[in-house]
Amino acid sequence: MPIRPLALAIGLSLTTLLAACSGPNQAPESISAPASVVDSARLAAQLDAMYEEFWEASLKLNPLQATFVGDPRYNDQLPNFLSAEYRQQAHDFAQQWLARAQAIDPAPLDGQARLSYDIFVRDLESELESERFPDWMQPIDQFSSMASFAVQLGSGTSAQPFKTVVDYDNWIKRGDALVTLFDQAIANMREGMAAGVVQPKVLMHKVLPQLDAIIKAKPEDTDFWGPIARMPADFSDADKQRLSEAYRAMIGERLMPAYQRLRDFIASDYLPACRDTVSLSALPDGEAWYAFNAKTQTTTDLTPARIHRIGLDEVARIHGEMRNVMQQVGFKGDLKAFFAFVTTDKQFEFPSEQALLDAYNGLRERIDARIPEQFSLLPKAGFEIRPVEAFRAAASAGGEYHAPSADGSRPGIFYVNTYDLPTRKTWDMEDLYLHEAIPGHHFQIAIQQELGDVPAFRRFGGTTAFAEGWGLYAESLGKDLGVYTDPYMYFGRLQGELWRAIRLVVDTGLHSKGWTREQVIAYMHDNSAVTDVDAIAEAERYIAIPGQALAYKIGELKIQELRKRASEKLGDKFDIRAFHAQVLKDGALPLDVLDAKINRWIAAQ
Repeated sequence: MPIRPLALAIGLSLTTLLAACSGPNQAPESISAPASVVDSARLAAQLDAMYEEFWEASLKLNPLQATFVGDPRYNDQLPNFLSAEYRQQAHDFAQQWLARAQAIDPAPLDGQARLSYDIFVRDLESELESERFPDWMQPIDQFSSMASFAVQLGSGTSAQPFKTVVDYDNWIKRGDALVTLFDQAIANMREGMAAGVVQPKVLMHKVLPQLDAIIKAKPEDTDFWGPIARMPADFSDADKQRLSEAYRAMIGERLMPAYQRLRDFIASDYLPACRDTVSLSALPDGEAWYAFNAKTQTTTDLTPARIHRIGLDEVARIHGEMRNVMQQVGFKGDLKAFFAFVTTDKQFEFPSEQALLDAYNGLRERIDARIPEQFSLLPKAGFEIRPVEAFRAAASAGGEYHAPSADGSRPGIFYVNTYDLPTRKTWDMEDLYLHEAIPGHHFQIAIQQELGDVPAFRRFGGTTAFAEGWGLYAESLGKDLGVYTDPYMYFGRLQGELWRAIRLVVDTGLHSKGWTREQVIAYMHDNSAVTDVDAIAEAERYIAIPGQALAYKIGELKIQELRKRASEKLGDKFDIRAFHAQVLKDGALPLDVLDAKINRWIAAQ
């Protein structure tokens, strides 16, 4: 969800906190320890207490975050996070916690304690800086919105639990709160219309059929009825009847009318006011907005112009590797003809949805057998492969990963998109699995959540450049893990890498160089093996979330750079298992922090 994990500033002042942490119940200090070590340990303990208080406060203000990390205390709550009052609470929270942190001199800190402090301050500063840009005026798009996300929650296919009677009652309260949220989304879009901050028309045309697929005349025909259809058999007859009636009223009398109001407003009022342009820079303060997005998504100081150049260079390099594959398979023709061949030839299609899912499960077994050769640090959380739900499949990517709950009750889930089956190519399977599942996102995210010696804001936070950079780096490990043995599968790996390089070109092209949607789609077709369905979905994704697509390749290039540096400097001492453990063991870090950490590790070997 694109909801920032902000929290209300609640609790003790910094002075009170530090006094409490050094009270009479504290273990006595060793008289032989150097003063600097004592000071560092005491300060780290004080900060850990502050981070714990911060996390508790954040979950109160952002109960959805609590649900997703497996904390059930707020499963009945859904604040109006689109309202001006909530934004003010979020601002006050960030400002007050930043002041508390900056009142502390971090000089004595080292190791994990210094990492945590620097990331804590950095995140809050970025949060406050982001307030300059009114993304709250554009709460709905085809790629991510509360309207679609609510269906995942309320259908029982996501983090919202439906195991007990209390769980079912919790969703009634949260479902009713959606009505307020949808009405607030309409009010915010009206403010955006007055301020000239509106979505591109091309995106909102895709939203209407998404809403139409959700809205049904009978509650029993909606996805929200799923928990009732699957109600546990051990519920009493009285509870079954009461909950069925309550859900029927909530869905039919409150939720569906709210969805209909949102749909009617977008069709009648909002779409006519939407813009024909697609660039973020076309909005007020848009150039600065995009530069900020690029900085925060990549955790670097790279400018959009520099990122564009990196993308062009990477596209050219990967094209060279693809030509080698063409020679290997004996293809006669140019690169563009090869792209057409691999996207249209029937040999690269799955015969059925079940065949696709079976292929992924078989691939999992093959990769799992080779993982110990590359990794010593493994997640404990379970893992499942599922198809993307039908209601959102048309606008979803080819695959996506949903993190497990912290308590292990919900596994990590790799969602495979089976929509428009002929476009889901066999050669795309191995690299997609490596990225989204194992050893990609499942390893990185699950290991991070399981870290026992870091604050919760790090266990459940992180940076996109690291997380997506790791996912793309994981694709490069295929040959070491026993896949990419078929040249076409290796082409799929190159296509996956090429796709992320193209993202650098087209995302910056869209938002800093004035490219049109049609130019982006044409560039994708000219330079990669892409279907019309994927090209359109991806182009419109970049329009909807400017800058996010930059994180993948920039992050992967950094990890590859660090691996090469470590290998060259350590020589025979280089251990790939140890390197991977070092990259993963502290969670998702800003890229400059990761660089410095790996340098220290190299020096210590």
